[in-house]
Amino acid sequence: MGNNKSTVSGRYILLVGIGSFFIAVIFTLLSEIIASKLHNLFLSFIFLFVIILVNIIADLVGTAVTAASHAPFNAKAAKRVEGGHHGLQLIRNADRVANIANDIIGDITTTVSGALGISIVVQIMRDGPQLEQFWLNVLLTALISVLIVIGKAAGKKLSLSYPDEIIFFVGKFLAKVENITGYSPFQKRRVLKNKQKVGKL
Repeated sequence: MGNNKSTVSGRYILLVGIGSFFIAVIFTLLSEIIASKLHNLFLSFIFLFVIILVNIIADLVGTAVTAASHAPFNAKAAKRVEGGHHGLQLIRNADRVANIANDIIGDITTTVSGALGISIVVQIMRDGPQLEQFWLNVLLTALISVLIVIGKAAGKKLSLSYPDEIIFFVGKFLAKVENITGYSPFQKRRVLKNKQKVGKL
């Protein structure tokens, strides 16, 4: 079950901290710009629910990767099953994957959903000025919190029940992305190691 060996270094923590700051700024700015352009309240809610869904899925993947087992992915990778190698790499880097999914994506989408909630309240006030802004803020914040908590609770139950299946699905998705774009989050490290070996020779 899972990977107990940490691959997180001090340099990684520093890079994650700096990267998270800029990603949070960019995502918040984009959400504010998009929300201000969406004069349709229904579309604004759809955008909000998409952000919440991303939050829940990220938490699901982050939990599953720490609970998944190496054995089935070693077998799949050996047989060159699509997604097997990528799933194995996810498990080998479980602490980093969990950090990115649960902490970075999770926290940023939570912040963005809160900012979107405020934008939606402003839209509602603009269309219905007779409503009380204070109670709108309270109700919408509570709604966002409930959706995230319920979604994460259901996601955790699913990810702890079927961790291998979830990571295999993510692995297959990453494999398809690599086939289409040529990019893999694990390929760069492999290429760098090969270059270092060639240099030593």
